[in-house]
Amino acid sequence: MSSAADLAAIDGNPPNPAGLPTAYEHGNRLTPAGTSVDPILVEIVQGTLASVEMEVETAIGRTSRSPMIRDAHDFRAGIHDRQLRKLTGRSYSALVHPVVRDFPLADMRPGDVFFHNDVYESEGGIGHLPDLCITVPVFHEGEVVAFVQAFGHHDDIGGACPGSMPSGATSVFEEGLSVPPIKLWDAGVPNTAALRIMTRNSRMPESLAADLDAESSACLMGARRLAELFARYGRASVETAFDAILDHTTETYRREILSKIPAGTYVWEDYAEHDGVEAPRLHTQRITLTKTETGGPGDGPRLIIDFTGTAPQAKGPINHCGDYVGGNFLKKWLAPILRNLADTPERMAELDVNEGIVPLIEMRFPPKGTLLTPIYPAPTNARTFVILRLLGVLAGVVAKAVDGRMPADQETIRYTGVYGKDLDGNDYLMREVLGGGSGGRYYADGEDTIHVVPDSRNLPTEFTESRFPFIVERLGLAVDSGGAGRYRGGLGYEKHIRMLKDAHFMSIADRSILACWGLKGGQAGRPFEVTIDLGGPHERIIDALADAEPVTAGQIIRIRTTGGGGWGDPLERPYDDVERDLRWGKVSIEGARASYGVLASGNQHEIVIDTAGSDALRAQLRADRGPQPFFDRGPGYAQLCSTGDRANALDWL
Repeated sequence: MSSAADLAAIDGNPPNPAGLPTAYEHGNRLTPAGTSVDPILVEIVQGTLASVEMEVETAIGRTSRSPMIRDAHDFRAGIHDRQLRKLTGRSYSALVHPVVRDFPLADMRPGDVFFHNDVYESEGGIGHLPDLCITVPVFHEGEVVAFVQAFGHHDDIGGACPGSMPSGATSVFEEGLSVPPIKLWDAGVPNTAALRIMTRNSRMPESLAADLDAESSACLMGARRLAELFARYGRASVETAFDAILDHTTETYRREILSKIPAGTYVWEDYAEHDGVEAPRLHTQRITLTKTETGGPGDGPRLIIDFTGTAPQAKGPINHCGDYVGGNFLKKWLAPILRNLADTPERMAELDVNEGIVPLIEMRFPPKGTLLTPIYPAPTNARTFVILRLLGVLAGVVAKAVDGRMPADQETIRYTGVYGKDLDGNDYLMREVLGGGSGGRYYADGEDTIHVVPDSRNLPTEFTESRFPFIVERLGLAVDSGGAGRYRGGLGYEKHIRMLKDAHFMSIADRSILACWGLKGGQAGRPFEVTIDLGGPHERIIDALADAEPVTAGQIIRIRTTGGGGWGDPLERPYDDVERDLRWGKVSIEGARASYGVLASGNQHEIVIDTAGSDALRAQLRADRGPQPFFDRGPGYAQLCSTGDRANALDWL
């Protein structure tokens, strides 16, 4: 039997990194450049796309069953044209490329629903196996004209532990069921055999079946809505509007964003701290950013993002398959960071990230065998440690180019949860993606308890207490967790859960040693931490990567998520701002003294600042501290750095 690579060679096309044929057309314009377009129609089409995307997500949220999809909203929808270009910009989404690679457009029929979650055959669009992807083609006059897609994080698809994210996995085979692109529905008829295989492999078969049904039905509904758009205005007009939407994004980013980065080359790196298999160490992710004034669309500016210097692939599951389709997924994943260069925060919120940013960015990957170019079957379930860190690395390297006019660091995804038997003796699994604080900015403090995935949220206490055998005794802000700065980092969560029955706790989290870095004099935030049996005789801090930490009935689990890094010198923070933080309970009296040089007394309702004493203390702190690096990584870096230094050469300007 011929291998996929052999078939690719016979077909005359080079194999992609997964050894699969790449003989499918993608990324091209639908109409010739310069084609005239009605601007009113463009607005109508763009508004319709946004409306359909939101309607699809709303339908999924209302009809799905698992807490991760229905309540935490850890899923995304996206709309793509027949050249596989992402048209919507509200959030990132997966790719259509692997579906069209394996199923030619000419063979698709109305009512088809395609499914995949295979990390290595997803062209980089799926990062780990719990992310299941549904793709539905849109038809007009018998031909495929677009795609509606949804993908999200599901509770369990098999593997070595509940939740399908084993922290000690050394291959994808331990992480659950891998499904390459298949036809889940054929012309409106569900593939019951495939559905049975998937649900049979899941510890939560009923919720998985319900989620897949919800996502398939919602995408089919979205496809009908888009078909109505084509029927109303005609294929030529709608496709002209598609090109205009993407052209507008390209031009906007060229003019408003890339113009803010001086031409030149800039280098920075950051690290994941552990991989679940080996002892904690620095797993490097490096970006060399080059801004050129030519070489982009229309011979305009271009960004080159070179990942050379990234560490070898890890034995544990922190790898991410990024080197597919020229890094198409990573371009759209990283591009939102660039919006921070917009003239105002309001303008930043207006900027979409769709396929229009792709021509502006060139990505260069190191050879196979690194964190970003792993070799099958390297495990990937905790790849958030890499792709989240890359957001920060890009923010940091751009900050070096623009004198710090970027936000400090944040880490706003980690998975925690408990599982066991409920009060009726039935199996349960509760997982949550608690957010954290965002980084301080050159004009404002960071935001508290945010999540990088738009519209995602923590699980409602009323829901979890009614469904699972525990009580949420506290859910609030983690005091002093935000990095000190002229503009303080946002605060993370502090959550206390009291177990009513014996259970096991799980955690997939980074930034428990290495903190979210501060910028331009700002201090790092406080790291992630989980304490079991808080205040009890067996109180202990556990590792941030845990699959089955035992917890007995009556014990309290305390979860503290990361605070964002601070921006600017904390000794320059106005006394009024520190007083407000004290009154709001975001900073303690001890924290105000240690981090801001502010002497305060009283209680939360009546704070008194000793201005003269604070002036003297700040003067003494300035005299004692010595030169400061551009980036503050916190004390954890020295713990993992072989030389014990608090910064490396790239952290200084």
